[in-house]
Amino acid sequence: MPATQSHADRHPAIDDLDRAIVLLSARINAASYELLVLIRRFDERAGWLKWGFSNCADWLHWRCDLSLSAAREKIRVAHALKTLPAIASAFSSGELSYSKVRALSRVAHCEKEDALLAFALNTTAARVEERCRELRCGTADSVTEANRAYANRGLRIHRDPSRGTLTITVELPLEAGELIDQALAKAREASTSQGPEFADESWAAQQADALVTMATAYLTGQREASTGSSENYQVTVHVDRSALSEGHGRSGLPIESVRRLCCDGETVVIVEDEHGEPLNVGRKTRTVPTAIKRALWSRDKGCVFPGCRNKRFVDAHHIQHWSAGGETSLDNLLLLCTRHHRLVHEGGFSIAKDYLDRWYFKRPDGQAVPHCGYRLEDTLDDDIDADGAAPNMNPSAEGLPMLLQKSPPWGVAERSPPAYLM
Repeated sequence: MPATQSHADRHPAIDDLDRAIVLLSARINAASYELLVLIRRFDERAGWLKWGFSNCADWLHWRCDLSLSAAREKIRVAHALKTLPAIASAFSSGELSYSKVRALSRVAHCEKEDALLAFALNTTAARVEERCRELRCGTADSVTEANRAYANRGLRIHRDPSRGTLTITVELPLEAGELIDQALAKAREASTSQGPEFADESWAAQQADALVTMATAYLTGQREASTGSSENYQVTVHVDRSALSEGHGRSGLPIESVRRLCCDGETVVIVEDEHGEPLNVGRKTRTVPTAIKRALWSRDKGCVFPGCRNKRFVDAHHIQHWSAGGETSLDNLLLLCTRHHRLVHEGGFSIAKDYLDRWYFKRPDGQAVPHCGYRLEDTLDDDIDADGAAPNMNPSAEGLPMLLQKSPPWGVAERSPPAYLM
């Protein structure tokens, strides 16, 4: 190392620094590809067994100081690259970063590899992540992600008397969260003071005031009863027509969630080119016309799912979705509340017609949901008669038949049996 350094060596030009960083990043990308190849070979040969581990992720977590989640992801990407030659080649040359490759490897089976690679080489890692997320949502498998988000919904309240505050934390599926955001925006317009003395109020404070306004309006009854109209809010969701009709393409939400929202909502069709640039914006059109909605409410009078007569927050559901050729007509529409509407789309429930040409609901296991609840005989074992007798005297046939004996075990003989046995 020379004793003295020139000014240029100590303070290189910005362009020189830029070039050096880019070249080093490309070398890191190429080295990352080599690392993944080595990890894949190590895993294929079960090298982790020699160290007493049960899987490669645990070994990588221990040996290379990676978190378990990062280790599992590297192993997944390493094996995925084995069937993605074009992406692997670009990664090995340093053209693609690990962030882009990680996202591409999740959806390469849904789209042509060359098209994905061309897109990734000419955009940022953030846009690649977003495009790949939309491609995942455009497949039928995305219902698992929708159900996971729905199962994880929750709201927690923490009171801090010492500070005189209360903290609310809520987690919701994306489409429900967007609804809350729209409601807060509407309440914020009503609650925000316009005087100059309120100019220093932050946006977060205005959001808090909007939430209080919503709660106050609900508790004081200053709200309109819902009759199933979807005109109270508008949420923008990007989805390819092919994803709706054919099950492949891009979607901003899991595709079944989009179908549920499209059942009874107003749509604005925006035609975009392959780069996402809008070419034409149509007028807002109503999926279910007002006249049909009135007739539908006159016929169903609320949610028609067996046992549910909810009349609030009710949507018109297309039995055969309009994207699959279903008509927006009374014969193809039913009213469902928000909860049962979700069960029919993301929950695995379905609707079919019986031999009398009447609609009925089926559970995910294919069993029909009775219109008037389960009958008593439905609760008995197949080898138990309605009077409680067991023809084959199976010793395991116990429980409810004991309650049906002539000598009731519930107390005094002359007392009537419980209501649920009547």
